[in-house]
Amino acid sequence: MPKTENEKGFVEIINGRYKPKGKFHIIEANQPIYNKDTGKLAGVTNPRDMTYIHSYGGEAPFFEGIGKGKLLATRCDNPKCKSKGSIFEPFRIYCPDCLRKATIVDITEKAKKTAKIHSFIITHRSGAFNILPKPIKFINVEFDKEVVTILMSVLAVGDPEIGKRVVPIFRTKKPTYTIMDLMFVTEGTSQSDLPEGFTF
Repeated sequence: MPKTENEKGFVEIINGRYKPKGKFHIIEANQPIYNKDTGKLAGVTNPRDMTYIHSYGGEAPFFEGIGKGKLLATRCDNPKCKSKGSIFEPFRIYCPDCLRKATIVDITEKAKKTAKIHSFIITHRSGAFNILPKPIKFINVEFDKEVVTILMSVLAVGDPEIGKRVVPIFRTKKPTYTIMDLMFVTEGTSQSDLPEGFTF
């Protein structure tokens, strides 16, 4: 059952500290589970409603960016590192080779011009709490040679094919501030074909 506004948990940061307010754990009454074949008690449900605080830390700019229509990545700028100039997407806070803090870079235009499908899988079944329409077209996206990593995402419009050009789309209307605010569509898709709330 959905929570009322008074039951929702909210968090703010004040003076560098998390300040939760509201309810983060709601207990509901147990319900018996009866075996329909024997009529005997087999167990009980133990329903709980939990709200989790999930901190993004140094990755917060990435999630805020996709909600504003920007694809942010990071780049190693350490002149002594063999990976100098390498761009990481998904976003990495530190260079995995020299461990120096990476520089945040905007690769939105690079993605629009160079993104293509590296590999894909289509699934007709999903786990609990899935909000994606089925079949789900999971894709691994590669960019130009400066981007040394591959991003996993979802193809929202079009049919996947290895090497096919794709462009990013962003949930800019009511963003969730999760990876679900970023998806891809095949090149040439029109704005009118995008899922509700998404833009180029």
